Amino acid sequence: MTPIAEETPLPVSLEHVRAAAARLRGVAVRTPLLHDTPLDRLVGGRLLIKAEPLQRTGSFKFRGAYNAIAATTAPAVVAWSSGNHAQGVALAASLLGRRATIVMPADAPRIKQERTRALGAEVVLYDRVRESREAIGATIAERSGAAIVRPYDDPAVIAGQGTVGLEIVEQAMELGLVPDLAVVCCGGGGLIAGCATALRALLPDIRVYAAEPEGHDDTARSLARGERVANPPGVRSICDALLAPEPGELTFAINRRLLAGGLVVSDAEVRRAMALAFTELKVVVEPGGAVALAAVLAGRIDGRGKTVAVVLSGGNVDPDLYARVLQER
Repeated sequence: MTPIAEETPLPVSLEHVRAAAARLRGVAVRTPLLHDTPLDRLVGGRLLIKAEPLQRTGSFKFRGAYNAIAATTAPAVVAWSSGNHAQGVALAASLLGRRATIVMPADAPRIKQERTRALGAEVVLYDRVRESREAIGATIAERSGAAIVRPYDDPAVIAGQGTVGLEIVEQAMELGLVPDLAVVCCGGGGLIAGCATALRALLPDIRVYAAEPEGHDDTARSLARGERVANPPGVRSICDALLAPEPGELTFAINRRLLAGGLVVSDAEVRRAMALAFTELKVVVEPGGAVALAAVLAGRIDGRGKTVAVVLSGGNVDPDLYARVLQER
């Protein structure tokens, strides 16, 4: 494992995560850490499953969005997202009395578009193949004076997401357990960067792994090469929440120092994990939110005899897709 101590300080520290936790107290849900489930038998170890589908707006994204928006005095915010960050920003802006505009891909699940509008945000659709969401968002911000709330490459967002890792440690200790491994879903890298910051600071011996879908394993490949590499264009996946083109600059600076490696799973393995989460955990998980569980169940790491923390990152699944997944089991 790459040692934590290096000359350049990381952009987010445990103190930043703890400050975010204080800001979110009474606002975000302290989601349960599921344990002693039937899935333990499948891996031969003990799984501690963080159920972020039960977070406000159905994903961890509310944490980082609220922390970032609370840190700005701008009367309006703009963000770009396929859906979970969109909903997190929309709700956080509403709670904090700010206007929100969200740039969303036209092919984002309908349920995510509808819920974002229902939370009071204006939605601007774009073509993810031919248009740049960043450019559209920057134009809106320049025209309106809105603050940009990036989906992952922002210290305040990363710190907010890191409260997931902080809670994992607190809840595990309440159970008298110390995780040996942690597996976290990874798109742009904000969730795992924040979680790794908290986990490695509090549990220096824990090994933290990123989990990604095939074809969008830019973090795994970047960790292996020691530099950021992009995903090939045009590769599709059912994991719509994890389709960032490449790791973020800030997130990769953290992840290359703190992570033990990257794990990659197929869409079929993700579907199986979604179905098992439904039958064995009674939790609805979207494809991108099930990637970490899929990696553990598929044996991408050896969980035998170990305590493994797994983050289910979101539950905003398209109803038609979910019905097909459950019919396949």
